[in-house]
Amino acid sequence: MRDILPALERWYASGVPFGLATVVAVSRSAPREPGAAMAVGPDDEVVGSVSGGCVEGAVFELAQEVVASGEARLATFGYSDEDAFAVGLTCGGEITLLVRPVTPAADPVFGALAASVAAREPVTLAMVVDGPAPRGATLAVWADRVAGTLGTPGLDAAVTADARGELALGATVQRHYGPRGERREDEVTVFLQSYAPPPRMLVFGAIDYAAAVARIGDFLGYRVTVCDARPVFATPKRFPAGVEVVVDWPHRYLAGTVTDERTVICVVTHDPKFDVPLLEEALRRPAAYIGAMGSRRTHDDRLARLMEAGVTARELSRLRSPLGLDLGARTPEEVAVSVAAEIVALRWGGTGTPLTATSGAIHPPAAT
Repeated sequence: MRDILPALERWYASGVPFGLATVVAVSRSAPREPGAAMAVGPDDEVVGSVSGGCVEGAVFELAQEVVASGEARLATFGYSDEDAFAVGLTCGGEITLLVRPVTPAADPVFGALAASVAAREPVTLAMVVDGPAPRGATLAVWADRVAGTLGTPGLDAAVTADARGELALGATVQRHYGPRGERREDEVTVFLQSYAPPPRMLVFGAIDYAAAVARIGDFLGYRVTVCDARPVFATPKRFPAGVEVVVDWPHRYLAGTVTDERTVICVVTHDPKFDVPLLEEALRRPAAYIGAMGSRRTHDDRLARLMEAGVTARELSRLRSPLGLDLGARTPEEVAVSVAAEIVALRWGGTGTPLTATSGAIHPPAAT
């Protein structure tokens, strides 16, 4: 939607209804990913695309119908051997679209959502796709507030919690609930579309532990980069396909890399000539997590060297060292699980305590 936002904001401000089609599910070799959008506005003006041209004609007519009726529709387009062009997707894939009318009255949260998207403020839009809830109903979820409703307080609460999780990862997914937000039921399908890039995980030191941390970071939805100054270790074949591998001095690479409050930095080099200048740089820039591997002795030596380099006590308080939770981990994979657990706990304010030893809500309300 970001690509077609200027037209949508103009139409919305004028109060004239327009039809907005969003790809909410794909299978096989579909031409566009979930979240792709096309809109039909006043005077039959069309912006955006949901299939690269295959089914836009049919979507155009469907958008006109939902504007006339005021009711959202769900449509699936796929491939048929008998009449491929009539169905539309000759590539052999399948796409499902939610087509809904948008006006200030029908979708009161769209204006705030559009403003956040334009300002690049992270926000997730939740839309009811199917089930015993108002199809096309929307709920906008930010890190510190919400707007709109999907029909019931229970459904709003469950979707808000999940939307904040997906927002932290910049993920776009479908989720299923009961009519009142029951998590073990699947009558209601909700599409969660996050307007935020995936957070970055920067792993320094191309050893076996780095490979394990990179794999679990990729699994959790981070955009992972592994950096090491030693080309014999920093080879792409040692890491998952989606992981970027960089050969450079760690502190120099970090100095030229943009980080933010969601960035995770994991240092597993075990070498003072790499660790100290790298951590000196890391502890003075925005990041959600800065962890360094090593023994207690290594940790004490590292702290002494950092203080000699002028790092303040306040800056050092941000360092998680030795990194990870106390799980008794031994193998690189087990250590990666302990690191991931600490990152997740820090993000959401978890204690790391077994749930059997706690009471009350498992997912307490997010702090504002």
